[in-house]
Amino acid sequence: MEMFGLGSWTGVVSAFLLVASFYFTLTFFEQLKSQDARLSKQAKIAAVICLVIALLLPAVYQLYFVNEMMR
Repeated sequence: MEMFGLGSWTGVVSAFLLVASFYFTLTFFEQLKSQDARLSKQAKIAAVICLVIALLLPAVYQLYFVNEMMR
């Protein structure tokens, strides 16, 4: 944790969540084709949650960082 700053770790986590979102999106299409409604709904929700967290995490960190620098 000390080798990278907190900003670098948010980038790593964000990239990991984007990959997870892509994986769940592909899983959603696979389950949609097999007509399994429960699994397709779960994959869709997981993809949306991963994407939202991946996009909001750097934004929240940036707002926190700017707020601390302006003090």
